[in-house]
Amino acid sequence: MFATIYLPNFYLQAAMRHQPELHSKPFAVLDDNQIKAVIIQLNKAAENAGVRKSMTPSQGLARCLSLIVKTRVRSQEKLIDQILLHYAFTLSPYVEATAAGVCTIQFTDNRKLTPKLSRVLEQLGQCEIIAQGGIAASPDTSFLVAQFARPILEIENAKKFFALLPIETLATAL
Repeated sequence: MFATIYLPNFYLQAAMRHQPELHSKPFAVLDDNQIKAVIIQLNKAAENAGVRKSMTPSQGLARCLSLIVKTRVRSQEKLIDQILLHYAFTLSPYVEATAAGVCTIQFTDNRKLTPKLSRVLEQLGQCEIIAQGGIAASPDTSFLVAQFARPILEIENAKKFFALLPIETLATAL
């Protein structure tokens, strides 16, 4: 069995980490390595104000004058990834840093996986990191399941699970 720990809005979490006063304000993150800087992630307050991904900062500010726009905080991203890996390795020696804010774990002992993963998500929460976990028979499936988890979802039958989802949902999955 495999588990994936997924940190939703990873760049946003890194940029807002340790700044709880920003959580209720419209906030967006840019990737400053792009030729044209555009919003790559935003919080609910910004979304509710009409701001969308792929907008330029000026377009976002035109829709919401109180929008706070920041660039990615790579030092915090690196730190969060290290914390994620640290806790993932408490579950198994077979861990892969799959992507920024995503790691995949292979289990050799498949007993009580949900409680084990739940404990790690709680520990990440204590570090002010929001995480979701998916457990499935293959790494790709566990990754997709993690994106739909609130906060943990373990599936036995991938075909049944995915058959219930609209195709648009799968197309927009990370």
